[in-house]
Amino acid sequence: MNLRSIDLNLLVVLDALLEEAHVSRAADRLGLSQPATSSALERCRHLFRDALLERGKGGMRLTPRAESLREPLKNLLAEVQAVIAPPQIPLSELRQTVRVLMADYPAVFVVGPLHERLRESAPGIDLVVETWRGAEQALDMLAKGAIDLAASVFTTHDAALRREELLREHYVVAMRRDHPAAPGFDLESWIAYPHVLVSGRGHMTGPLDEALAARNLARRVAVVVPNFSIVPQLLEGSDLIAMLPSRCMPRERDCLAAFEPPIAVDGFPLHLAWHKRRDGDQAVQHVAGILRELLASDR
Repeated sequence: MNLRSIDLNLLVVLDALLEEAHVSRAADRLGLSQPATSSALERCRHLFRDALLERGKGGMRLTPRAESLREPLKNLLAEVQAVIAPPQIPLSELRQTVRVLMADYPAVFVVGPLHERLRESAPGIDLVVETWRGAEQALDMLAKGAIDLAASVFTTHDAALRREELLREHYVVAMRRDHPAAPGFDLESWIAYPHVLVSGRGHMTGPLDEALAARNLARRVAVVVPNFSIVPQLLEGSDLIAMLPSRCMPRERDCLAAFEPPIAVDGFPLHLAWHKRRDGDQAVQHVAGILRELLASDR
């Protein structure tokens, strides 16, 4: 194939089309007219000898060939950008949106300080925190370029992704200070009262239940909530008990007490991940650096 016969601008349009799976949204994203974007799609179809986008139930969908193009196309455009990119500019002059995917932990305690640090150091960086849908989907979104950074527990990753451990977390048992189980807190009093469990997917069991089952014990999970920010208010007004990551204990609430679990419950690492194509992205790496500092200082 003769590269001189190919308009490489088509690849930029194709990237937006594959990302949006919608001609009008891709046009808006690129600042093009809808007819111009539709024309570019037709040229891409001719170039790749594939429909790329086809009508399906509820709208347009990507063909298998289009799906296979998403990641290599992202990588190619990132490499081209790295070749022609201007030297790094002052942080204060950056104008970019950085998309970060994280669960309620650590978002509940890190997003506010992150925004403040960005406001001071790089006010032109806009932050979008995406909804957590599980580690597998997070890694897929990183590979496809739908997000720039992800903070969570990643037990596996491929060679195209960067992953670093930010901290190791441990659990504490939380309850109101005047809870009946607080004096002489032990295993028996722990499981004698109803528990609140945090599960974004509505699960009724967690790491604690596995540890209890190994001892032929069980607890009653009376309330399941989707995020950690709901828990403190529940604990303050009830006899509920919760097991929380230590950093999710609100420091401003003196009415809550924390205890070490009476039996050993494994903690977990918190990782920060990004695709290698973002290694040279000044804005993304600045946000990553702030997250790294914030979480390291909170160990």
